[in-house]
Amino acid sequence: MKLLMFRKNTVLIILSLTALYSSAQETGEDKWGAWYMYFGTNRITNKLSIHSEAQFRFYEVTSSFNQLLLRTGLNYHINDNAIATIGYGYINTDGSFEDIPGEENTEEHRIFEQFILKNTVNKFKFEHRYRLEQRFISTQVDNFTEHRVRYRLQLTYPINEQWFLNVYDEVFINLQEPIFGQNRLYGAIGYQAKPNLSFQLGYLKNHFTGINFDRLQLGVFFNTDFSKEK
Repeated sequence: MKLLMFRKNTVLIILSLTALYSSAQETGEDKWGAWYMYFGTNRITNKLSIHSEAQFRFYEVTSSFNQLLLRTGLNYHINDNAIATIGYGYINTDGSFEDIPGEENTEEHRIFEQFILKNTVNKFKFEHRYRLEQRFISTQVDNFTEHRVRYRLQLTYPINEQWFLNVYDEVFINLQEPIFGQNRLYGAIGYQAKPNLSFQLGYLKNHFTGINFDRLQLGVFFNTDFSKEK
């Protein structure tokens, strides 16, 4: 009798572990995902420009849609090394793989305030980005508001007139529980095709509490100047 119970319990444990393992495979953590991105700074006056941005994120390199992010903002150029921005973002997330733990399919409207400071040390170009976000999130069962702050330290190193390296680390801090949101560590090689057009191909390690994601990134940066002031 005891032997029979032991066998039954062993089978139940094995089945439970198998189910947990299978479920873990659906988080997307074991997949190489990809983010395809466009960024633009569109100058309208000597002091003002419009930020434009679109990101298409996938759990796998070319399939399994994860997230659409559209963002725009008004930039005020205090000087060449300081920019203040207020903007809006729309984010639609498919939570099928639970890329962001604890979230379902969501639709988000986001307002953000941002300040960028730049400085150069020899050939190294540093950029400090401070961002405050108000997030209005809707799921299938609830609507709620969250707030968070983000800080990104970015370093760019020119290899020659066309090629450059770009790395950054960005931390996300929630203004409600849990305090830690995520951390993004990024490294890329970039190509300056024209003065107003560049490309970056890189790798992002996206860290959440207890889970990490590997993401390839392809970014296109295209800036325009519609101002009459030269």
